Amino acid sequence: MITDTGYRLADNSRQLRRLFDERVRSLGLTGPQARLLLSLVRNPNENQAFYAERLEIEPITLTRIVDRLEEAGWIERHSDPADRRARILHLTAKSRGIVVRLQGIVEALFEEMLDGFAAAERALFAQSLERIAANLAAARQPEVAHG
Repeated sequence: MITDTGYRLADNSRQLRRLFDERVRSLGLTGPQARLLLSLVRNPNENQAFYAERLEIEPITLTRIVDRLEEAGWIERHSDPADRRARILHLTAKSRGIVVRLQGIVEALFEEMLDGFAAAERALFAQSLERIAANLAAARQPEVAHG
């Protein structure tokens, strides 16, 4: 049963990512480009290494994505005052419209995903996901923290 639940969780996540990738293509973006733009909204003013880790991609892959988005005028790189080798990423004014459209795609996907769930079920689902996130974060801490 638990193994089946784990499989379903991973499979649902994969399906959601695939559907997201398909829908953002209509905006002329790849899935990773769209995820980076949304990550910049949720976690502004971080360096490229942060976003590479967050998106679970190699730094060189992120650099290519950033290059394309910068050429399109949707993001900017600024020097990090704390580390001159690092670059802080920022959304541009031009990207605000595309970000709003991306957020609309995400909201529509979640409405489809949660179709048929009552408000109380949605709230419980959100609380469960928060607890799972906290448990996974704790599991990633060094063993000393579990002591």
